[in-house]
Amino acid sequence: MNAARRRLLLLCCSLGEPGARPLSAAEYHRLRRQLLAVPPAWRPADPLSPAGLAALGCGGELALRIAGLLRREAVLDRYLAAGERLGIYPVTLQDRDYPPALRRLEGPPCFFARGERRLLAGPFVAVAGARNAGAAALRFAAQVGELAAREGLVLVTGGARGADKAALLACLRAGGRCLTFVPDALRDRGDLEPGADSLALSAEGYDAPFTAARALQRNVFIHAMGEKTFIAQTGFGRGGTWRGSMENLRRGLSRLYVLDDGSAGAAALLQRGALPVRPAELDTLAGDGRGTK
Repeated sequence: MNAARRRLLLLCCSLGEPGARPLSAAEYHRLRRQLLAVPPAWRPADPLSPAGLAALGCGGELALRIAGLLRREAVLDRYLAAGERLGIYPVTLQDRDYPPALRRLEGPPCFFARGERRLLAGPFVAVAGARNAGAAALRFAAQVGELAAREGLVLVTGGARGADKAALLACLRAGGRCLTFVPDALRDRGDLEPGADSLALSAEGYDAPFTAARALQRNVFIHAMGEKTFIAQTGFGRGGTWRGSMENLRRGLSRLYVLDDGSAGAAALLQRGALPVRPAELDTLAGDGRGTK
């Protein structure tokens, strides 16, 4: 691993240390923008040294924090070695295969991954839906998963029970490939076994616990990865599927399609710009995503 990747991991990952204060994605990207704003001839040789940070206008507290993070070389080595024993490895902004869609969004500087790295090349289609989805929504999610497999698309989900799991299992049964963003500890997700047809990604660290903030962030990743996102079922005004869909519509993360099931949640998304899908008309994910090639 080269020095740039190691530095990024030291700065942006807790590395299993409860008291660590790694840089958030926003802090890291702000620091990077500050550096890029300095003309090349004036840039400090080592922008993360105390002198370099001072030249960039960074305060003393941040300089001390960065210095402490960078001193954790032995901690990093132990963390990476423990991850390697679990089949887990880092994917960073320094890597060519870091997802371009997330790079444009200034996403997390590092993900920890388990499974087939080549799946990062896509192409992708995403599915999201309620954990307590009804029978019709589960059938629709499975239909999208099967079509993704048939058409050579990598299916992106959050791996939750309900619509996510229905789509994922249907895709794998049909010989497809799946990428899952997890909002909890990747090392504990025995239901996401690595294989040639699957890849799981977790921001911040492979031992990072579930939080509501991580779950909401994960939803943005799902919606942003592919050209299209299909919503199998959503509540109205609350829940992760609703919030992720609204964020998609607000930011234009991907083309959003929703199962036109007559529910208040679906109707509200359609009024806000989502496109309707009816299962009987869906025979391909190509074209406009509603059965029209």
